[in-house]
Amino acid sequence: MRRGLALGAGLLVLILLVLSVKGCLNVRKDRALSDYAGNVIQIVDETAQTSEAFFGKLSDPGGLSVTEFVAEVNADRGAMDNYARRVDSLDAPGDISRAQGTLELVYELRSSAMATIADRMSTALGDVGSEKATAKITNQMRVLMASSVLYAALVRPEINSVLAGNGIEGSDVPKSVFVPDGIEWLDQSTVSSALGSVSGATGATIPGVHGLGLIGTSVNGTELTADSTTAVSAEGAPEVEVQVQNQGESTENGVTVSVKVNGGNTLQQDIGSIEPGETQSVTIPLTPAPEGRATLDVDVKPVPGEQVSDNNKASYTVEFQ
Repeated sequence: MRRGLALGAGLLVLILLVLSVKGCLNVRKDRALSDYAGNVIQIVDETAQTSEAFFGKLSDPGGLSVTEFVAEVNADRGAMDNYARRVDSLDAPGDISRAQGTLELVYELRSSAMATIADRMSTALGDVGSEKATAKITNQMRVLMASSVLYAALVRPEINSVLAGNGIEGSDVPKSVFVPDGIEWLDQSTVSSALGSVSGATGATIPGVHGLGLIGTSVNGTELTADSTTAVSAEGAPEVEVQVQNQGESTENGVTVSVKVNGGNTLQQDIGSIEPGETQSVTIPLTPAPEGRATLDVDVKPVPGEQVSDNNKASYTVEFQ
């Protein structure tokens, strides 16, 4: 009898110990899920504030000048980059890892779209190239809309389902619709009209002297000349290095440099910004690598307010040996 009692007591202690450990693990898991949901809620709420600020400016820029408007859009871009980094660093419990992967994609799309919008905004508000820049901004509105669809279809229901399945209440993640007013902002004419209400935008003269100059082009270190054929070694991957000088009085942002090989596809890279009088270079890989004799057409896209762009482009004949 004593042995039986001792065995029963030991078994009871073991059961209580197992239940205690299981309870601790459940509490830890619930806390991890609640913390994760709280972090997502905070990021989503801040994203809504950025959306409201961004589309508020588009709907009513008030007295913002072109420079002020571009600066504020760049601030919205920086905020979105910050949200994307925070999403990437979230510690997602195992049950919610699939939703976390989709959430990362949602914010990668939003960050990329806002970056492109910010890069094109200065040109869209100017005269030269404004229509093309506005079209690119409108395309990014569609990307932002797609990110909201992904969030609504996959992220939010899955996170809330996991929370409910674990008995966690009061932590449901909210909706996250970045582009308001349905499909209104997916229409280029709507975007163009909004940008046209910014003070000094759309065809107005931009103060100061603006202008860029293509001052040098080389392939794998060999300088090219426009009036003769230049022999270049075909070994390795060929890269075109283009030197661009800001010959105006203002800092220029988002300068696009492009190269075409034998009139084919356009290869391009952007220079973030160039100060007045400064020269910067950009390197563009030639893919696929040309063979034999090839014509390289290099073009530096004019910036808003640039009146003379004849020195922004050049054509070179290159013999790859």
